[in-house]
Amino acid sequence: MALTGRAALLAALGSIPIGVLEPGWTGILAVNGPLALACACDYALAAPVRRLVLSRSGDTSTRLGETADVTLTVTNPSRRPLRAQLRDAWPPSSWQPSTETEASRHRLTVPPGERRRVTTRLRPTRRGDRQADRVTIRSYGPLGLFSRQGAHKLPWSVRVLPPFTSRKHLPSKLARLRELDGRTSVLTRGEGTEFDSLREYVPGDDTRSIDWRATARQSAVAVRTWRPERDRHILLVLDTGRTSAGRVGDAPRLDASMDAALLLAALASRAGDRVALLAYDRRVRALVQGRSAGDVLPGLVNAMATLEPELVETDARGLTAAALRTAPRRSLIVLLTTLDAAPVEEGLLPVLPQLTQRHTLLVASVADPHIARMAEARGDAEAVYEAAAAAQAQSERQRTAEQLRRHGVTVVDATPEDLAPALADAYLALKAAGRL
Repeated sequence: MALTGRAALLAALGSIPIGVLEPGWTGILAVNGPLALACACDYALAAPVRRLVLSRSGDTSTRLGETADVTLTVTNPSRRPLRAQLRDAWPPSSWQPSTETEASRHRLTVPPGERRRVTTRLRPTRRGDRQADRVTIRSYGPLGLFSRQGAHKLPWSVRVLPPFTSRKHLPSKLARLRELDGRTSVLTRGEGTEFDSLREYVPGDDTRSIDWRATARQSAVAVRTWRPERDRHILLVLDTGRTSAGRVGDAPRLDASMDAALLLAALASRAGDRVALLAYDRRVRALVQGRSAGDVLPGLVNAMATLEPELVETDARGLTAAALRTAPRRSLIVLLTTLDAAPVEEGLLPVLPQLTQRHTLLVASVADPHIARMAEARGDAEAVYEAAAAAQAQSERQRTAEQLRRHGVTVVDATPEDLAPALADAYLALKAAGRL
């Protein structure tokens, strides 16, 4: 039997969950019967939340510092129009803190049997995978007095890739590479094994490059020019141990190392060399090998996206063994690690002969520009003490680099902004000298 009058009002009010009462309404409803009836009707006319059908589409990856758009499609299968506020929840690192409220909250109206789309624009502040949490929807009645609320789990993942800011240096390095390859009027005097052409001797040329037969046929001394060898093997080794977690500026050292590795990989793949990546601390964190020239850079970027520094001491012997397994043939091994005295002297130097016996080794390290600024500081006693401490740190770093050079290691030590181009220049110098 249908309820009428006071019984109907009590039944309607009894069906309203306490959680949907807006602040301040509890006392008003206790003394105002008509308003209570209006609120009950408003609640009854709000579209149900549980029956909504939701789906996602949009970007699955973006570079750090750029945006990603994820579209949420809301379908209303009920007979009541949906008037709702929607919150699309993501981890805090999915956007700048000041934009989280504006980016994640949406208002929408969906007529019965129709669908609408809303777009959440993410601007991640960290690398890695960002997973969507849940979608919370608050459905209002036509008067906006009461609401129904519910949440839907709707998985979606956006991978945040390294920004590759050193890409801007690639055109100038490729121009230098074309010079080495003899594609312009400048020819290299390196000791590659691929013969290119003859030219007249100039002071400073290696006398071993003189072509005596060609010289006998003409009045001038002729020397051979060589193209740098192609199809060389490059192994990029990222040290992901505790020293890579140290922050230089606004980012960990590991981020600057990855940026330099990406520029070198792009350059080496254009030069026809084979590039592989190994990330290691006490175990292998990432391994990329056997990729074609067109696939190597996307493979490296994707593997680096989820790398994070590990707060453990790097196992130098394990790293060496992993590098030798990954590079069984003669290769250029580029080790991006620290030049701090203790890790190098206690970890790297004892195992160095195993690497340099068969391979060419290049060690690249991120220098802290704040140390250089401290070394130049003057003015008061505190500044002088800071300058003395900075000078001592620089001296120890230079001494460590010199120890490595005495073992035949090429060392690149530069600030985060200069590391990528400096590493690329060192690679080109080794290629020009025929050491690859």
